[in-house]
Amino acid sequence: MENRVAVMSIIVEDPASVEALNALLHGFGEHIIGRMGIPYREKKINIISIALDAPQDTISALAGKAGNLPGVSVKTAYAGVKGA
Repeated sequence: MENRVAVMSIIVEDPASVEALNALLHGFGEHIIGRMGIPYREKKINIISIALDAPQDTISALAGKAGNLPGVSVKTAYAGVKGA
């Protein structure tokens, strides 16, 4: 399957989900180009942006698993160009 380039935005509102999310991201690490996490202390949330180069089903699997964690919201945007 051909790779897609995408950016995934994740907002974590439940601090109890952070450890599970980090473990999940580690498991998909081979597909992650880069990751930026911003703790927004005033609002007590974490904002994470992840750049990916992976097959469509892999990106969807990560988004689905992350979005099923309590207090975690996920949105994904895809580039028009294909990955490697």
